[in-house]
Amino acid sequence: MEYLKLFAKAVDDGYGGKMYVPTTLGYVAIIAAIVIALLIASSLIIGKREKKVSAKQLAVSAICVALAFLTSNIKLFSFPFGGSVTLLSMLFICVIGYWYGFGAGILTGVAYGFLQMIVDPYVLTLPQLLVDYPLAFGALGLSGIGYHFDKKHKYGGLLIGYICGVLGRYFFAFISGWIFFGEYAWKGWGAVAYSLAYNGAYLGAEAAITIVIIAIPYVQRAFKNVKAIIY
Repeated sequence: MEYLKLFAKAVDDGYGGKMYVPTTLGYVAIIAAIVIALLIASSLIIGKREKKVSAKQLAVSAICVALAFLTSNIKLFSFPFGGSVTLLSMLFICVIGYWYGFGAGILTGVAYGFLQMIVDPYVLTLPQLLVDYPLAFGALGLSGIGYHFDKKHKYGGLLIGYICGVLGRYFFAFISGWIFFGEYAWKGWGAVAYSLAYNGAYLGAEAAITIVIIAIPYVQRAFKNVKAIIY
């Protein structure tokens, strides 16, 4: 569709195909989407709370997005067709769901997904863009289950929430790898098995490192104490 050319242009992907990167108008649209997502997340967090509290909670979400972005650039290992093992970047998005619930977590993840698309875009089609960025990163907000878990149990909500958030992102990464990147499957591998293994490798490695850290009782107590302060 012609109007889409206003927002993205085709470039060589380095593998004999083509990918799309945002135009100036495209970047403006993405930034607007990030701001809108954060504002909606803030309104979901606030509910009927006073305006003064909303500013603090919006600031917490923005700080976590910034920390996630910074740590996402500390890459322990990068994969050729996207995906990398980073220094706890998914944790900083998951804690929003853990602290404030599903709605705020999912929308903060969506905002972060658009930010990732600005900085390191790999876009083949509009459906792939939606799956790989807003949906995959938004799924990290499923960590909101930890918010409810902590209401019934003393500790463990952060760990449970983080695992749920990563599994949510893994689901969409698997869908993307299967449907949009299956042609790059290793020799002798089907698209489904390839996507399960490829995406499981980098997401599983980062999740394992993070889980070891947040499984420490002292770390869980620290995050829960922060939750009590900022909520």
